[in-house]
Amino acid sequence: MALPKAKDDALAARLAVLPSLSDTGWLAAARAEARTRLSAMGLPVRRDEYWRYTDPASLVAADAPVAARFDAGDEAPVFAAIDRLKLVFVDGVFDPAQSDDLALAGVEIERLATAGATDIHWAQGLYGVLEARGQTPVHRPLAALATAQATDGVLIRVTGRAARPVSLIYVHDSDTSDAILHHCVRLEKGASLTLLENGPAAARFTKVLEVEVGEGAAFHHVRMQGRDHARRAATHIFARLGSDAEFRSFTLTANGRLTRNEAVIELAGPNSRAHVAGAAVGDGEFHHDDTVFVTHAAHSCESRQVFKKVLMNGAVGVFQGKILVKPGAQKTDGYQISQSLLLDEDSQFLAKPELEIYADDVKCSHGSTSGAIDETALFYLQSRGVPRKTAQGLLVLAFLAEAIEEVADDAIAEDIRGRLEGWLARHSAKAGT
Repeated sequence: MALPKAKDDALAARLAVLPSLSDTGWLAAARAEARTRLSAMGLPVRRDEYWRYTDPASLVAADAPVAARFDAGDEAPVFAAIDRLKLVFVDGVFDPAQSDDLALAGVEIERLATAGATDIHWAQGLYGVLEARGQTPVHRPLAALATAQATDGVLIRVTGRAARPVSLIYVHDSDTSDAILHHCVRLEKGASLTLLENGPAAARFTKVLEVEVGEGAAFHHVRMQGRDHARRAATHIFARLGSDAEFRSFTLTANGRLTRNEAVIELAGPNSRAHVAGAAVGDGEFHHDDTVFVTHAAHSCESRQVFKKVLMNGAVGVFQGKILVKPGAQKTDGYQISQSLLLDEDSQFLAKPELEIYADDVKCSHGSTSGAIDETALFYLQSRGVPRKTAQGLLVLAFLAEAIEEVADDAIAEDIRGRLEGWLARHSAKAGT
């Protein structure tokens, strides 16, 4: 069946302005397969079911909308107190001068731009593979675009327990930058890694992260998306877990004109655990969309989806979350919660939680709420001498606490709380406090 003209035209225009990439090495075949998938799907439009709450026009336009760089002033760099191996990308271009040496015991790290030219590489079995699996039953064309057109990324193979986190730092320098990156992480049996990501990356950022978590391995992921007010981003996580594996991912988003974070998780081995969480705080022209799809394909697995959004001055939050329990996936424990705190009457939260279950011995739940600050609790704190502004900040932090609890590292969790406290202090006056 031919694509609708709008999808076809948008794809042709987008591809026309992207750079030509190398057609040598194992990566060329993977890119070609992704282009085939992309051609069959076209780029998303507002009429698509999974884009009905978020207009993709600025994410698929041929040219990236202008987004001025943001100066964070004297705020300390994110994760500055954490001993980590740093890899820096400026507008999607790797910067060796600001990056550390790619050497870490128990971890192999290579750049996609160089490793992709070889004939044989371990990433052949991962690059684009999980993304392709994640296209069913819902098309994710921007992910296919990132697989087909990524100019760089990192390939990480973990064979042991990483001594320190790997930190991907994204710097936005050009007002019109349009970065596309694709990362792959494979954790072998019993291995463990913490991956940190922070920064706005570009005026427009498209990214895929594919993660294969082997038997008994553990992958922890913490991401802080940059404070740029005008940036736009479409990110995707595709993960597959083996038996007794653990996957944890937490994202903090503050500011940004438009953010769409997708996560597609497959619990393929028994006794595996996947926790995906996020906290978002937005003011004014802020549209934030979390779209999550978790598949239970094996017995005795656990999943948690915990998403909290604080919105003010017309900001918009979206959550689309699904738990799919396949036949035979007995003893499934699936939990999903999405909540918003609206600090005024102009903001809105749109939610579509879903359960699809084909097993009979399961424990699954989902819930979604949207509301204002609890005036009774606010009055109680004020009656105890707490100033109104401070009291509201405490209640907001208490609201976000369940999502932050999904961060396993106490030092990182404390850094996140500090960032949120700073954001609330800067924006509280706009909430009328």
